[in-house]
Amino acid sequence: MGASAIQDQRDIIVGAIKNITRGDWKVLVVDTDSKRILDNVVKEDDILNENIANIEKIEDKRPPNPDMDAIYLLSPESHIVDCLMADFSRRRYKKSYLVWTALLDPTIRRRIDNSTEAQQQLAGFETLSIDYFPRESRLVTFRDPWSFPILYHPACNNVVATHMQSLAQKIAGVCISLGEYPIVRYYKPKAPTHEASVLCSHLARFVQDELDAYAKFHTNFPPPSNRQQGVLIITDRSMDLFAPLIHEFTYQAMAHDLLPIKEGDKVLYKTTVNQGEPNEEEKDMEIGENDDIWVKNRHTHMKDTIERLMGDFQKFINENPHFTNQSGDATSLNAIKDMLAGLPQFQNLKDAYSLHLSMAQECMNIFQSRKLPDIASVEQSLATGLDEDYRKPKNLADQVIRLLDDESISSSDRLRLIALYIIYSDGIVFEDIPRLMAHASLPFTNVETITNLELLGARTTRPLKETRHPHAPLFPRKTAPTAANEDYALSRFEPALKLLLEEISRGPLDPALFPYTKPPIQSDFDQTANVNASLRSAKPTWAQNRRSVHESKQRVIVFMAGGATYSESRACYETSRNSNRDVVLVTSHMLTPALFLRQVTDLSVDRRQLGLPADQPKKKAPQHLFERPTPSPSPSPQGGLPAGPAGGRGGPSPRPPMPSSQSSGSRKPVEPPSGKMGSMSLNSGGQNGSSKTPSPIGQGGKLEKKSKYDEDGKEKKKRGFFSSKK
Repeated sequence: MGASAIQDQRDIIVGAIKNITRGDWKVLVVDTDSKRILDNVVKEDDILNENIANIEKIEDKRPPNPDMDAIYLLSPESHIVDCLMADFSRRRYKKSYLVWTALLDPTIRRRIDNSTEAQQQLAGFETLSIDYFPRESRLVTFRDPWSFPILYHPACNNVVATHMQSLAQKIAGVCISLGEYPIVRYYKPKAPTHEASVLCSHLARFVQDELDAYAKFHTNFPPPSNRQQGVLIITDRSMDLFAPLIHEFTYQAMAHDLLPIKEGDKVLYKTTVNQGEPNEEEKDMEIGENDDIWVKNRHTHMKDTIERLMGDFQKFINENPHFTNQSGDATSLNAIKDMLAGLPQFQNLKDAYSLHLSMAQECMNIFQSRKLPDIASVEQSLATGLDEDYRKPKNLADQVIRLLDDESISSSDRLRLIALYIIYSDGIVFEDIPRLMAHASLPFTNVETITNLELLGARTTRPLKETRHPHAPLFPRKTAPTAANEDYALSRFEPALKLLLEEISRGPLDPALFPYTKPPIQSDFDQTANVNASLRSAKPTWAQNRRSVHESKQRVIVFMAGGATYSESRACYETSRNSNRDVVLVTSHMLTPALFLRQVTDLSVDRRQLGLPADQPKKKAPQHLFERPTPSPSPSPQGGLPAGPAGGRGGPSPRPPMPSSQSSGSRKPVEPPSGKMGSMSLNSGGQNGSSKTPSPIGQGGKLEKKSKYDEDGKEKKKRGFFSSKK
């Protein structure tokens, strides 16, 4: 595995804090949104170990700490700057170091520059390009499902420009963090009919402007590297409408499709642990990069996943016979689960195996009960245009109708099948769509779900007498089985992104299909690699820790607007493993088939029902930050409850400035940073600044170390930031 996007962002954040503390104790002040970024990649103890005495939230009531310096890690939002100015007016801390997750809007920056109180207390100011959420080593998301309706809903035209500017800044931030100043290319659909067909070209130019502006003001960007100049490809959901609809049978994609996995700041699955024991309980188990079993198996076919889980557990039994029943037979999932109950000494192993055995077993139960083999056989022919023998399929319409008649097929699978059939057919007579719905016993409202696909470039209807022309694939598809896929007839389909990455690994992409924003002096695949020593800048705005084995691989960054699928994420790992490219997938949010259909359905609802952040009241700083402190109570006895400690929450006081449990004397001061990030705006000529993209995901995570005065504070789920019009 190459360098990890998670580790890259962690190094940036920890490096910025370390360069400021330099062995001295300081308070770290975060806001709701910046804390989500922090919690996603850094453990709280790792932050506290960098001479951080306490972590506080700027929106909460906090006692003054005028004898200690503070590091503010903040989101560039107006109401957060209001909170900051309130701190300055109270002189809450001794000196303040401002670190922003993204660029401040120039008008907001001027508020700080023109404040005498702020200037008297400022000790540092820098901007990190970290306004994104690495989810996996090769997968970065913005946790922004609202991006889909903003880009494709006809009633959202007045907020598209602002949103695209925000997307561009985030995409540029990922590139900057990776130390890449890439060649920018974008998807240009052939003969498009939908309004959003220009989405990729506009977004690509916005990103190019952001990168150019950053490079103009940072002469040491990009840092020296042995890598060939990277490539950024901007594409969108319209490039492949089969991928979010088809049943995928690799472990990760299948689990997210079929199981009730909770998506939030963490990915959780509820399962029963210690089954059959007195301490049996239901528990939300986290699925992520720290789960070795998940990382090892998530991209393997479910058949291979089950075999590997059973094989690994059998190996454990052979190595630890004294912990198991000698007559135990680990040849079935149920037998293994029974054996796990007898391993109290290996609780973590028990929980991990119990989780994945339960998930795998439930997936296979659904696979059989919902007749997914029958559905997938037809889906593969619709998506590839070829049957299992790699010939032109026959009687597909009859096969679809037969499945729609089957009562054991779920309503969601029927709708997916109809959508796939209509996309494959390049449209059908409009009157046939409600007939198909009636045949499938689906509500007539689903007709709009199908016709809304036209907003993403699909053709759903055509005249009665028009001859059907098969939809030509963007890239040549395999026309014969290979040794690798002979056993996986239900997994013949490969997403367009996989074919794109294979094409880019073999040679240059078609410039008509993927134009450049700026024609390169040399082909992006014929350049001579820079062989200078790879001395990464000490500035904390790009990754510094590289693995030499991947140092020479050209990096390909793909941004998928409108959401990406797990099959597309898998394609990036496979291409990175099997080629001389190092691929990173960036997207607004991850799609499951259910979420995709729901978002497509919403493209025809009234905008007021969408709950867009742009349509919500602007967030304001909490009023308590502007209240004057109340006088100390009289020492004479009085009625009523005793006063709580400073901070007004009735909880324990925060950690003292110099905790006795940690000694700063043993810590060596680190060298100061080579320079600080400038305050220039990446928005060249625009007025949108660094608008903060919202996330509808519920907030979570721990709060402060040894401090509970914010325990009744609830994080809001929506962050409005679209205020300017197109």
